[in-house]
Amino acid sequence: MSPSGGHLKDEGSKTQVVVAGAIAGLIARFVIAPLDVVKIRLQLQTHSLSDPLSQRDLKGSPVYKGTLPTIKRIFREEGLTALWKGNIPAELMYVSYSGIQFVTYRSVTLALQKTFGEKRIPAAAESFVAGASAGAVATTATYPLDLLRTRFAAQGTEKVYASLAASIRDIAKSEGPKGFFQGLGAGVGQIIPYMGIFFATYETLRLPVGSIHLPFGSGDAAAGVIASVIAKTGVFPFDLIRKRLQVQGPTRSKYVHKNIPAYKGVFRTMRDILKAEGPRGLYRGLTVSLFKAAPASAVTMWTYERVLRILLDSEIVE
Repeated sequence: MSPSGGHLKDEGSKTQVVVAGAIAGLIARFVIAPLDVVKIRLQLQTHSLSDPLSQRDLKGSPVYKGTLPTIKRIFREEGLTALWKGNIPAELMYVSYSGIQFVTYRSVTLALQKTFGEKRIPAAAESFVAGASAGAVATTATYPLDLLRTRFAAQGTEKVYASLAASIRDIAKSEGPKGFFQGLGAGVGQIIPYMGIFFATYETLRLPVGSIHLPFGSGDAAAGVIASVIAKTGVFPFDLIRKRLQVQGPTRSKYVHKNIPAYKGVFRTMRDILKAEGPRGLYRGLTVSLFKAAPASAVTMWTYERVLRILLDSEIVE
């Protein structure tokens, strides 16, 4: 869609944006699901790989090292389907998240343009504000699904929850409504700068990169990859903290990593991780996260642009 010369935020009706965003999220999630499971397993691993003394009290927890070895170990010990653990709540989350994200992004952008009129703020600043707003709204609205995705992906051969319905019932009963929002502060704290940086970078790159003749018209995908890597690296510690907080509660010692410490609060968790694991502890799983984020963003943006173009050309949905 880049060759059209327009900005992503100026194209399509609300309905078209919702449909395109939902389809993009659905496809992207299925493609990167195994990498997501690996990332979560690595983020929840608290023991040091270089210090044998840290591995004395693992309580049966596995020791994962590297993306491919972790995939092989999960496949060997838990089977192929284990690489898609948590995929049902994750698919629901991605579909809902993508639709809400793109609609909010477009709505906030149009509101900013209407508010400032001819004195329109710089395009990069406009994209940052719209992206940050879209991320915050979408994260909050879909957070319970994100938490369920993490808890299912953290399960080993011992099942903590028998099904999606059982997990909702158990969390509501044992932890109350707030149990579904464990770590929301870290989630919003991460997503606001992430989405702001991502959309500002993407909008800056999509036209110049899109004008380069790449196979399959993949300029949009390339811009998405670059934007995602830059944004993800900058906010990764908050993503890790969010995962550690999401598995807190009465089931904390039942996941594949049974030695996860008790954490409370975003900044207290950051302090505890720095004290026990050092700065590197805040970046566990970054490599696989970048491997995941890059294709996820590329697939999402490429699919979104193509589906939206089909809807605009065919006028199936208006």
